[in-house]
Amino acid sequence: MSVLNGIKLLIDISLPLKDPVPIFSLVLFIILLAPIILRKFRIPSIIGLILAGMFIGDHGIKIIEKGSIDLFGKAGLLYIMFLAGLELDMTEFRKNRNRSMVFGAFTFFIPLILGYFVCTYLLHFNFMATLLVSSMFATHTLVAYPLASRLGITKNEAVTVAVGGTIITDTAVLVILAIITGAAAGNLNRDFWIRLSVSLVVFAAIILWIFPMIGRCFFKKIKDDKTSHFIFVLALVFLAAFLAELAGVEGIIGAFLAGLALNQLIPHTSPLMNRIQFTGNALFIPFFLISVGMLVDLRVLLKGPEALLVAGSLTIMAIASKWLAAYFTQISFKYTPVQRNVIFGLSSAHAAATIAVILIGFNMGIIDEAVLNGTVVLILITCLVSSFVTESAGRKLAIVEAERKPAAEDTQERILIPISGADRIEAMLDFAVMLKDPKSATPIYPLAVVQDDEEAKEKIPLTNRIMEKAVVHAAATESNVQVVTRIDLNVSDGIARAAKELMITDVILGRTDKTSTTDRLFGSIFGTTLDNVLHSVWETVYVCDFNYPLNATRKLVLVMPKNAEYEIGFSHYLQKIILLSKQVGARLLVCCHHKTQAVIEAKLLQSKQSVDIVFKQFDEIEELLLLSREITGNDLIVVISARKGTISYRPYFEGMSARLNRHFSDNNVILLFPEQTEIDYVEAGLQPEDLTLAPIQEQLANLNKLSKAVRRIFKGNK
Repeated sequence: MSVLNGIKLLIDISLPLKDPVPIFSLVLFIILLAPIILRKFRIPSIIGLILAGMFIGDHGIKIIEKGSIDLFGKAGLLYIMFLAGLELDMTEFRKNRNRSMVFGAFTFFIPLILGYFVCTYLLHFNFMATLLVSSMFATHTLVAYPLASRLGITKNEAVTVAVGGTIITDTAVLVILAIITGAAAGNLNRDFWIRLSVSLVVFAAIILWIFPMIGRCFFKKIKDDKTSHFIFVLALVFLAAFLAELAGVEGIIGAFLAGLALNQLIPHTSPLMNRIQFTGNALFIPFFLISVGMLVDLRVLLKGPEALLVAGSLTIMAIASKWLAAYFTQISFKYTPVQRNVIFGLSSAHAAATIAVILIGFNMGIIDEAVLNGTVVLILITCLVSSFVTESAGRKLAIVEAERKPAAEDTQERILIPISGADRIEAMLDFAVMLKDPKSATPIYPLAVVQDDEEAKEKIPLTNRIMEKAVVHAAATESNVQVVTRIDLNVSDGIARAAKELMITDVILGRTDKTSTTDRLFGSIFGTTLDNVLHSVWETVYVCDFNYPLNATRKLVLVMPKNAEYEIGFSHYLQKIILLSKQVGARLLVCCHHKTQAVIEAKLLQSKQSVDIVFKQFDEIEELLLLSREITGNDLIVVISARKGTISYRPYFEGMSARLNRHFSDNNVILLFPEQTEIDYVEAGLQPEDLTLAPIQEQLANLNKLSKAVRRIFKGNK
């Protein structure tokens, strides 16, 4: 009976489908199978989804009406623009903002001017239709941006300039559209201009100023609810799109600005970023591409020579004008032909704003059906050209970048995280993922050390359950993690032994002043254990005290003692701190001696890194507490310490942790010990303190302070 009911149900199904269940099921199978099938013919997945939309849409076999997936299609369009703003390297964007403005001017004015002549003298449109169609030529949609992201070239200057130019030209076009609609409705008066100007300023201020404040507060208050983080971000994206429409421009502008506003709050290697990219690439963006394909009606080409002339003229004009914009950008900034082709590929697709412009013009009677159908053909062809060019040029650019990078050092970085508490596993892992070179294939090593005593057998199952949490959290970031368990006489010996066996380069310790259940299991990481670790582990050691998620960081304050540049591990930890500042999207404030500043600037110039960095003169580590005026509650403080007997060591480092905890208890704090040369002690029981002049140095330092105080008093009396 159930089989007969099933057959009857199939017979009763009429096309196009109305029930959302089969519609959603069919679209998901298209998203799954179309890229797999067309990949065998070397056709990009983007094109496969557009072709699938043509096949099932109103102008194909009419399985699905376009309105059935409008919600997901619009969400996908907003998602593309949001990801473009979110993945943008803000340091590179600020560095190249002038170039983005130049490209934005080229890609706006060249199509606008050439389009005016074609529409006026070849197609014989009236002024309003000419202005509308010419502005349509100036728009472009980042349909091929997922290809660039997949190839790993989004940080290249050509991609950054193309993305920056997109928002400039699309904003200008959509403002023109608002003006055209106002003129067509007869509302183009002084009140219209005042209302448009004020609404745009208020809208931009809300997105770029208030959104980051709300986001930082939310992430600090709601620390561990990953689902809430994702929903919060989506809510802000669609709220920004709605506010953009209220301001009189298209929602894609709001989505892009939301990406820029949240850029510094969502690290690129975080679990939240992974969830955002996964959801967009798996669901929202494919829906948008299918909806674009459903607009295409190839039958318009059979409606006579006028339709062919309009479609051909619009398509050739759109492609040629975008190529000229990319060409003039190449000449202006001396880009390579491959970079020019990447810019052209990303900027040649017409979909989002183009559809908005033409549909509004058609509904208002400014253009006729021939222009509408010609534009639909233009969308299909330009999306094809954009995808093929971007994939071809992007592969070449990725190869060029890979060959240009310096050869990797023989010693690969290996990060060890001795776990000192279940409540600190996620924070330590997130920090390690941000610190780790994205190109490094070595795993991160969470370490559990169980003391070898009568209770060792009972402790091991408990530690294994705690370490499972590290594995689950690492899976959310798609990071390679290899859990290590050691049984040793004490915690510090276990850490030292694991560091040697695994050839560790960086050790991340979680600071704690409280005794918890896990502290009794693993032993305390701080106090005596830390001293023992520093005496036996000579690689870079980070002692971390995190009170809130790192993505809420506004500024990274790096405090360096005098002579820090002479330590062996200086270059290594400097590179890590710069990477960390980029990951958390924070400006880097370096407080150091002027000689150290000169060395850092030389290294940045040599490596050609773009860093948002500011220097502050800082001569003596004893002046640390004076920096409290420069530090806010959202700042991450990294203090470079030193082991005893090293060139940058100062007696003031004794008790540094207690000072930081007392004066910066609300901040995230990292106490960093650079890599040092290992010292072998010949005599049993000999320690670094025995090989230094620490007592004499302390007395000399006290005398120096006393002499400075006397000089100040003398100058004041004088």
